[in-house]
Order: sequence, then C-alpha cells, then structure tokens
Amino acid sequence: MQLNCFKAYDIRGKLVEQLDESAAYRIGRAFAEYLSAKTVVVGGDVRLTSEPLKLALAAGLVDGGAKVFDLGMTGTEEIYFATKHLGVDGGIEVTASHNPIDYNGMKLVKTDSKPISGDTGLFAIKDMAENYAQSLVDERLLSYSNGKVSDADFIAGKASVITDKLLATDSYQVISVENDYVEHMLSYIKLDNIRPLKLVVNAGNGAAGKALDAIEKALLTQHVPIEFIKIHHQPDGSFPNGIPNPLLPESRADTADAVIAHNADMGIAWDGDFDRCFLFDENGDFVEGYYIVGLLAKAFLDKDPGSKIIFDPRVYWNTEDIVKSAGGVPIMSKTGHAFIKERMRADDAVYGGEMSAHHYFRDFAYCDSGMIPWLLVAELICTSKKTLSNLVKERIVAFPSSGEINRTLTDPDAAIKAVLAKYEAEATLIDYTDGIGVEFENWRFNLRKSNTEPVIRLNVESRADIPLMEAKTQELLTLLQ
Repeated sequence: MQLNCFKAYDIRGKLVEQLDESAAYRIGRAFAEYLSAKTVVVGGDVRLTSEPLKLALAAGLVDGGAKVFDLGMTGTEEIYFATKHLGVDGGIEVTASHNPIDYNGMKLVKTDSKPISGDTGLFAIKDMAENYAQSLVDERLLSYSNGKVSDADFIAGKASVITDKLLATDSYQVISVENDYVEHMLSYIKLDNIRPLKLVVNAGNGAAGKALDAIEKALLTQHVPIEFIKIHHQPDGSFPNGIPNPLLPESRADTADAVIAHNADMGIAWDGDFDRCFLFDENGDFVEGYYIVGLLAKAFLDKDPGSKIIFDPRVYWNTEDIVKSAGGVPIMSKTGHAFIKERMRADDAVYGGEMSAHHYFRDFAYCDSGMIPWLLVAELICTSKKTLSNLVKERIVAFPSSGEINRTLTDPDAAIKAVLAKYEAEATLIDYTDGIGVEFENWRFNLRKSNTEPVIRLNVESRADIPLMEAKTQELLTLLQ
C-alpha cells in the first residue's frame, strides 16, 4: 500500500484517498516497531476524523509493542509537553492544523520530544508501514472493532476501533496531564507582574479553547486579574467559522473587531492545533510575527543575559539588532521546525522564533508553543506599562517589512535564477541558508521556493525606509511575473 500522506516534516493527506484508519494503523505499528517504543503518548485535535484516526493509530502502536497513553483532545504542544514530562519513548498528535477540512495528518516526535522528519526516520517509518500486508491490517483492525465503518461514517467522525476493546488490552490508558501542563505554562511569567488586562481570545473552534479554559481556571484560583473575551471558543470539528488560520488576512476580522468592540488590551488567535498564536494590538491591528520574535527575544535576554537566540533568514534585521543591543548572541537557522529545533539543541539557545508565528523555548523541550508567547507578551505589557502598539511601533518604523508574499510560478528555480542575475552584482551579501537572501546597504530580500508546491515566497525589509521597501517589493514582484 502506497502512503502518499508522508511529507518532509510530518504526515498530511486527503481523507479516504490518502489517509484513513488502515493507514493510521500502519503508521502506529511502524512507529512503535521502528523506535522499539515501549511507551507512546497520543492525542488529536478537533477535526471529526481525528478520533477515529487516533484510535486506529493506537491499535497499531499496541500491536507494535507499545503501551499507549491517550490524552484525548489536545493541541500539538500538549503532546510535546507530555512526551518530555512523562519520559515516554514517543508522541503523536493527530492534526491537520490549518489544512482544508477534508484533510488530516500527524506530527511525530521521539524521546524528549525530538522531531521525527524525513531526515530522522519519518521515511523509514513510511517504508515499514507500506510493507504490512493488507490482509494483516484488516484482520488486526477487525479484532479491535465490530466491523469497519463506511467512508462516509469515517468522515463524519465514527470509528471502527472501539475504545473498550483497546482498554481490554491493558496496553491502552486514557490519562490527563492538564494540571502539570498548565503549571508549566504559567512558570514562564511572574503572576505578581500582571495588572488588570482584558484579552480577546479566538480559538477558531479549534483545540485551543479547552487548554485556555484550564489556564484561565488556574489564573482565577491565584487571583490574577485577566479577563478573557472568548469568541469562536467551543471546539467544533465542522469549523462553522472557517478553518482557523490567522496567518491569512481574511481570517483576522473577527478578532480585530472584538478587540475594538470590547476595548481590549490585546487580541490572540490560534490555528487549529494551537502551535502558533497570532497577536493583535489594542487598536485591533494585526502584529506581524516578525516583530513578536524581537519582543520575545528581548524578554528572554532581560531575564537571561548573554543567551543565544535563533531566528529564520526570511526577515531578521530587527531581531538581530535587538539581540545584539541586549547583549545576546543572534544565530540564523534554516526555516522549518525541524531545523530550528536541531539548531536550538546544538547551541542550547533559550528561545527561537520564526516570522510565521512559531516560537520555540528551551525549557519546553526546545519545542514550539502557542500559549507561552501570549503569556510573555501580556507580562511585558504590564511590566513596561506600554501598549502592544507602542512596544512594536518603533521597531516597525526602524525595520519595515513586506510580510511574506506568495506567488504561484511554473518554474520557481528559473525565477530565482533570474532574480539573482539581476541583483547579485550590486549586493553586499548573498546568503544561501534558505533560498537566497540578498542584501544591500539599506534593504534586503529573501526569495525561497516551497517544498511542496510550485510557489515562491518573497520577503523584503529595509532600514527605516518604508517607501524604499515598498518600491523594491513591487520591483521584485514585477520581475517575478
């Protein structure tokens, strides 16, 4: 059986065509056998198919020799936390994050929440999973069920694998680490620093709502004065308000409008598995992730002077300037969670950030979290006695950026070659860490192609010159046409 759902860093596929219960069983069994895993933690987001896929995955893990701890509905970071916290051999989150509604997928980690990607075993797991005989898979799945559900029922969220039959194996256990997770989240800030705040929070009907409720309960218990205005809060795998992906401008209005309507101090929105959070200032304006990286880098360096900070090469002048000014060590890494995490471990960096709103923390097993960033920014608003807009506006003026612009091209390699030919003679620096980074005295750009589609991604920034940044952005887009 060919499994076309395996990608460079994770598993993602169209339901039924690329990913179903049979594929999930294969992946679980191969994961356990490849890692010789004795203990594995699993969870799933709110998508309707996440539960049936997770149960089939668990059956495969059990048959592969592992004891499975099921966290129920989780965000990806809860799997990262539990894998490290429980000291298990691996963890798997069933999620398609911000992909279309007819997709699902999985994110895999091994001991200490180290990522499993194409370079570190993912394709070996794929090869093993493909080699199981279909008759074996069918027989084993049937042993955990009362018969296979139809494709339509699977898409609607009905599972072939029955929880009671898994529980009867003594190798499957439903557990919770919620209290420990919340305690860890709140350890990143001093609760005494928090003054009265009003925050709009938009879970996008994804998995963030449940985790936020647990954090809110702990804050209330300790009399921390944060008021949450909740929108699209209830988990709903049908996503009645659209797939949660605040990186898209068209997905931001509900959060921005609520910030203004409630006169809130900040707005926070998450994607489906809440490994990314997106912030809005008190005016309802979206704050690009690039500038949040600088804010968080400064926050960590204030607490841990001289530390190393990792950043991606798409836009970085602002981050580099902040880190150097605060006495830290700036380190560039190739874009992507596997590369960032590897570099952070190698350099023991305290924090790493990407402009795409992925934020990584040494004390969180070098993994990304969508909850830690907003807690840190909320504390920073309180301790600085500044609004979020005031915290970032000077940096936006000092290093204005275009934001990431995507263009679909028939030949991305030829486009990059043509752009390089035009600018290389005048450039003061050309960097190949990720795509091409071409620098001049007062402006720079990064141009890179997607790993999965014929798309090219452009980022432009300048030194305190918005008209120059805008003009060069347009110049490059014209050339790319």
